[in-house]
Amino acid sequence: MLFRSNPFGTAPLLDASGNLYGVCAGGGTDGYGTVWAFGLVKPFTTTTLTSSQNPSTYGQSVTFTATVTSSGGGTPNGNVNFKNGTTSLGVVKLVSGSASLTTSALNAGSHTITAHYSGSTKYATSSSTLTQTVNKVATTTTITNASPSPSTYGQPVTFTATVSTAAGSASGNVVFKRGSLTLGSGTLSGGAASYTTTATQIPGGEDAITAVYKGDANHAASTSVVYTQTVNKEATTTVVITSGSPSTFGNPVTFTATVSASVGTPAGNVAFTDGTTLLGTMALSGGTAQFTTSALAVGTHTIHAHYHGNGNYTVSSGQVTQAVQ
Repeated sequence: MLFRSNPFGTAPLLDASGNLYGVCAGGGTDGYGTVWAFGLVKPFTTTTLTSSQNPSTYGQSVTFTATVTSSGGGTPNGNVNFKNGTTSLGVVKLVSGSASLTTSALNAGSHTITAHYSGSTKYATSSSTLTQTVNKVATTTTITNASPSPSTYGQPVTFTATVSTAAGSASGNVVFKRGSLTLGSGTLSGGAASYTTTATQIPGGEDAITAVYKGDANHAASTSVVYTQTVNKEATTTVVITSGSPSTFGNPVTFTATVSASVGTPAGNVAFTDGTTLLGTMALSGGTAQFTTSALAVGTHTIHAHYHGNGNYTVSSGQVTQAVQ
């Protein structure tokens, strides 16, 4: 044999291409020559792991590629197990020293990805690790419906918003706002959420409504463009009564105006007139206003109570006949 000149030493074993695959050690001599002890030494391998996209976005396909090389030359064969932490993503066979795995199943967050080469009868095992960052996927929130629209003050309105995304289905809540004021929220179901206002949550006029999606573990937050809800004023009725008719010249008379609506209690001012002559203007309190006068001349007077209205309620008027003797 090649190593008889060193019967108690060690010597490398090389294949036909000159690659190391073991060592031999002298173990003694018998009548036929040296006795050798052979031990297989697998060449070291190095695994290199790369990502096709890092950082990536939730739902986006990412390809991990493991390349395995050998210190002793040659091209390693066998399998590579790709793992996300301790969870196997898949086992892929090496082809020309390379194995790739593609996945779109990673949740948003930071992931420790490992490629473990399991070795073969000829090559030692090795591993490589990288950190894959997965960002949340963008969403778009849109107010798709308001019912009724336009509405009337005091009328509940149902707003519906949808949350669309390129990957998966967004979950969680959508908050509906009027300006900076929160109206309420709805839970997403099938990509849509709704909220119905109370009777007096939306004042009369042009109201700027937005829907704010707060996001979830994989989906980013988003806010809709402004939806303008037109709220018409609620109709009112004004009734005026006198404290007594006929009255006596020079004695005080009190006129009471009551302004009512189907929803809520109107606020604002009531102007009392004698024909076209203004007697005085009084503020409503609890829907009523009073004016007292002793200046009416002898005769018959038509007293009007004119409610001026406000942002939520329409104007209205009532009248009563006052006789002064």
